Amino acid sequence: MGHEDNEEFFKGRGAQVNTHNKFLKNKYVLEHIEGLDEPLLENTATQLFEETPKKIVSESNSPDLSHMYSINPYQGCEHGCIYCYARNTHEYYGFSAGLDFERKIIVKRNAPELLEQYFNKKNYKPVCILLSGNTDCYQPVERRLKITRSLLQLFLKYKNPVSIITKNNVILRDLDILTELAAMSLVHVNVSITSLNEQLRQKLEPRTVTATGRLAVIQKLTEKGIPCRVMAAPIIPGLNSNEVPAIIKAAADRGALSAGFTIVRLNGSIGEIFTDWINKAFPDRAEKVLNMIKSCHDGKLNDSDFGRRMSGEGKIAESIHQMFKMACNRFMADREMPEFDYSLFVPKNGKQTSMF
Repeated sequence: MGHEDNEEFFKGRGAQVNTHNKFLKNKYVLEHIEGLDEPLLENTATQLFEETPKKIVSESNSPDLSHMYSINPYQGCEHGCIYCYARNTHEYYGFSAGLDFERKIIVKRNAPELLEQYFNKKNYKPVCILLSGNTDCYQPVERRLKITRSLLQLFLKYKNPVSIITKNNVILRDLDILTELAAMSLVHVNVSITSLNEQLRQKLEPRTVTATGRLAVIQKLTEKGIPCRVMAAPIIPGLNSNEVPAIIKAAADRGALSAGFTIVRLNGSIGEIFTDWINKAFPDRAEKVLNMIKSCHDGKLNDSDFGRRMSGEGKIAESIHQMFKMACNRFMADREMPEFDYSLFVPKNGKQTSMF
C-alpha cells in the first residue's frame, strides 16, 4: 500500500510533520509570501525570509567530503526531499526541520557581494568552491531571484573554479555562463538522480524535476562541452538500491563522465521525519527499510562517524558498493572528469572593476 491509500499523507510536500526545534536563534523578518506553481492539498505557500550574512563561503575540514569550500545562497529548500541532511540546519534559524524546511526559505541576496570580497582578499589563492553544499542553488525561487546566476558571473569574471550540484533544470538558464567557464576548465556539474521510477521520485522528492528531466540536463550540458557527473544519492536500502546500475547507465548514455553515491543517513530530526514519512508512504515495508538503513550504520538511523556516515558498512552497504563499482566499470570505464585550471585566476591587483 502506498500513500494513495492513506488519507493522512499530504501530497506536494516531503515531510508530513513539523518536528520540535531544539534551538531558538537568528530571528528574521518575513519578507513576503510567494505562491507555488503547483497547488498543495494542504493549501500552504512558501515564505521567503532574508538573511544578511557577513560571510558566504563556508569551510569544512571533514575528511569524507570532496569539497572543502562551499556557498549556499539559500537555506531551506522547496524541493522537499524527505531524506535531506540539510533539514537539521533549519533549526538554527528558529524553524522546524520538517515542513518549515520546505516552505520557509532563507535567501542571501548579498551573497554575490560577499563572494567578490572573498576573491579580493589579500592572501586569497584560488580553490574550487561548491554550489551548493547544503541546499540546492537552483531550487524554484532561483528562477526569479537569480542569486546563483550572479555568483556564476563572478566565478567567470575572476576565473575561479566552481563545482555545482543540483537536481533542477533551472541550471539550463545559465548555459551561456557555464559554457564559457567550461571552455576554460573552470566548472564541473553534478546532477543528482535518486530514482528513475517516477512514482517513487514523487514520494521521495515531491517538488523536483523528473529523472527524465535531469537526464536531459546531463545531455544538454554535455552537448555544450560542460563536464557532468551523476550523483546516485542517497541510496536508500529497500527503496532505490536496486536502481544504481540503471541510473549510471542512463547518465552515461547521455554523456556523464563520472558517478558518485552515498548511502542515506538520518541524523538529528531527520530520523523522526523520515520514520513518520515512510510509515505513511510505504506502510507495508517501512520497518524493513528502516532496519536495512540501521544495518548500514551500526544499528542506528543516525551516523556521524567519518568514513562510515556517507558510505555505510556491513553486508548491505558492501553489496551497494560492489553494484556501484561494477556499473561504473561497465558504463564509464574510459571516462573521467577534467582537471580544473587554477592558473587563470585574476588576482586582486588584476584589472577588475567591482560588480557591486
